[in-house]
Amino acid sequence: MQASDRFNINSQLEHLQAKYVGTGHADMNRFEWAVNIQRDSYASYVGHNPILAYFAIAENESIGREHYNFMQKMLLPCGLPPEREDD
Repeated sequence: MQASDRFNINSQLEHLQAKYVGTGHADMNRFEWAVNIQRDSYASYVGHNPILAYFAIAENESIGREHYNFMQKMLLPCGLPPEREDD
C-alpha cells in the first residue's frame, strides 16, 4: 500500500463521517456511538410497518402503542449519559 492510497482512504472516510452522523468520528465516545445505533434502530422499526407489526404481535400490543413506545425510547435510548471527567 502506498502513501497516496492511505491518503485517499482516509479522505474518503473523513467524507463519510462528515456526511453521515452514524458513522462516527475520532472524538466520539462509546456512549454517543451506542445512542446513535439505538436511535437508528428505533427509527427503522417505526418507519417499516411490517417490522412494527411484528413487534406489536410479539408483545401483544397495538401497532399504535408500539409506535409510541419506540418514539419514547428514542429520547434516552441508553439511559443518562455518563458524567464527564474534566482533566
